[in-house]
Amino acid sequence: MKAEVYRLGTAGGLQIAVSNYGARWLSCLVPMPDRSVREAILGHATLADHAREPGFFGAVVGRYANRIGGAAFTLDGQQHRLVANEGANQLHGGPEGFDRRTWDLVDQGPLHLRLALHSPDGDQGYPGAAGVDVEYRIDPVRKAVTLRFGACTTAPCPISLTSHPYFNLDGGTAPVLAHRLHVAASRMLPVRPDMIPTGKVASVDATPFDLRQARRIGDGLGQGEQQRFGHGYDHCFVLDAAAACGELAAAELTSTDERLAMRLFTDYPGLQVCSGNFVQNSRGRDGRAFKRHAGIALEPQFFPDAPNHQAWREQGCIVRPGQPLSRWMRLEFDAR
Repeated sequence: MKAEVYRLGTAGGLQIAVSNYGARWLSCLVPMPDRSVREAILGHATLADHAREPGFFGAVVGRYANRIGGAAFTLDGQQHRLVANEGANQLHGGPEGFDRRTWDLVDQGPLHLRLALHSPDGDQGYPGAAGVDVEYRIDPVRKAVTLRFGACTTAPCPISLTSHPYFNLDGGTAPVLAHRLHVAASRMLPVRPDMIPTGKVASVDATPFDLRQARRIGDGLGQGEQQRFGHGYDHCFVLDAAAACGELAAAELTSTDERLAMRLFTDYPGLQVCSGNFVQNSRGRDGRAFKRHAGIALEPQFFPDAPNHQAWREQGCIVRPGQPLSRWMRLEFDAR
């Protein structure tokens, strides 16, 4: 099946573009009160550029989002070696992860799109054959986009699917350092220099990771050892209970001019916040390299490296035959 672009939304309302290449979110056009339209996510000029450019822009990543230390895990007494693609570790499912696949069209309408993918046994080192799917659905009244992730497998396997757009609510490609970010998390996961979690859970008190009150992204950027490891924010926040079940917003992002805000809801336990620390290695829709920190990724997910931590596995990242994965995220836009 060749790569296609599908457009969802209503005339004069919220409109998105999605490709079956990587189940990739290409564009998000938000109508503003002055009748202008603002592009809320970074993207490249063509689908071919998405295939060439690094950075996972807009893709659904998997089998396992984020990092697995040593590109290996042991499950039910059996060790599984994965294909490494970030030093000795695996990132976002490996060098030929789901972001590099052409997904199958299952169903499409004016306000929804469902895509599916078959991942064979042994794919990138993962056990069992897996069937995964994602549905994009627009609510034009709430100006919301909901993504629902599903997966089933023929053998026990860790699976964590998420969406990886970089948001810039100013509608451009200038750094988002003056955007204000709130994250409903009193704890976060410290990482080693190679960005693998240490296994500890740390309080955000008196650290740059205390985003319980909205603050400018740039205010905490580069502060402390953890920020130096990631060249900025590239860490998983442990969502507070009400945010981890979708009752309250897990995060809220506000544009520099305060005219556009976005609230993120999810039923995942973690939220990876990545402050676009390497987007300068990719080019935008105008063909020019992005500025560093030109966008911020907010990725709901199971904890990184959870397959190697017994307590974290119990959050639900191990999918077994007859016990499918079902998780969701919703983004609500508020133009002021």
